[in-house]
Amino acid sequence: MKYQDFFKRDHFTKEELLAHAHGTLLDDGPAEFPRIPLPPMLMVDRITLISQSGNRGKIIAEKDVQMDEWFFQVHFKGDPVQPGCLGVDAVWQLVGFYCCYAGASGAGRALGIKDVEFMGQIRPFNKLVRYEIDIRRFTNMEDRGASMAVGNAKVFVDDELIYVLKDAKAGLFKGIAYSDYPRRSEKSVGGILAT
Repeated sequence: MKYQDFFKRDHFTKEELLAHAHGTLLDDGPAEFPRIPLPPMLMVDRITLISQSGNRGKIIAEKDVQMDEWFFQVHFKGDPVQPGCLGVDAVWQLVGFYCCYAGASGAGRALGIKDVEFMGQIRPFNKLVRYEIDIRRFTNMEDRGASMAVGNAKVFVDDELIYVLKDAKAGLFKGIAYSDYPRRSEKSVGGILAT
């Protein structure tokens, strides 16, 4: 796929999301083109809708529930349930992907969330998780090498609302990627981000 074609898309398949995670989606991507996490941390199988209007947008994405997911094996023995934090992380992944879709570059980072409420759970024999995110603000601070999006999200399992998230924030930052892992280098130790 060409870089300019990326912005014309209104959906992305599982194959395309995996290519994005591996860095092979684009034939002519810019330096520091962002990546979403690889499996098993990738918590999305497809984006069924993505759109941008000014500094606002919308994302609808889905994940198929597999009864042998890695987290069901460890959380908890005798009581398998998807950790709620992975649903929150899926929202951060999608908000970060939106920053990329809006034209920003850099390494993605979760930046916080104002409020999250869990009203239900995801179990091994559920079928489908759906994420609906309204991006209420996107800011590209190109002079600082950073961008940020803020969105409100609802998470459904088999069409039942189970999580509500307010002000989920994720951003992209240029020059912070630790691309020579596992070698020790100037970026091999974390701490406060300086942009």
